[in-house]
Amino acid sequence: MFQTVPARKNNKDSSVDEFFEDNFFSSALMNTPFSVDVKETDDSYLLEADLPGVKIETIELDYENNYLTIRAKRDDTMEDKQDNYIRRERKYGEFRRSFYIDDVEEDKIDASFNDGVLKLTLPKQ
Repeated sequence: MFQTVPARKNNKDSSVDEFFEDNFFSSALMNTPFSVDVKETDDSYLLEADLPGVKIETIELDYENNYLTIRAKRDDTMEDKQDNYIRRERKYGEFRRSFYIDDVEEDKIDASFNDGVLKLTLPKQ
């Protein structure tokens, strides 16, 4: 997937610039799917997907017709108490990525999930 990021001016005096630099607004604009690295070795494909804030029970994997599909749901809540205000930010959403990977022994696919990183080993036939 290819996404573009809008260009910004270097004018720090504008209150509009401050608004766009706020972490909450930036996070909302950058609703991108998760990052994935795929590496090929002699006998398998190794895939690492960054899924911060995702719980293991919300991850779904499917390998069908040579397509590996990863689905995940995220629902984070963060509180920041400051100057008698409570600021709550929520990040939630459903993410899905598919990859065409052929020549895989489907019944020998191995997966692990630790510290927000999903690791898959897809042995070649």
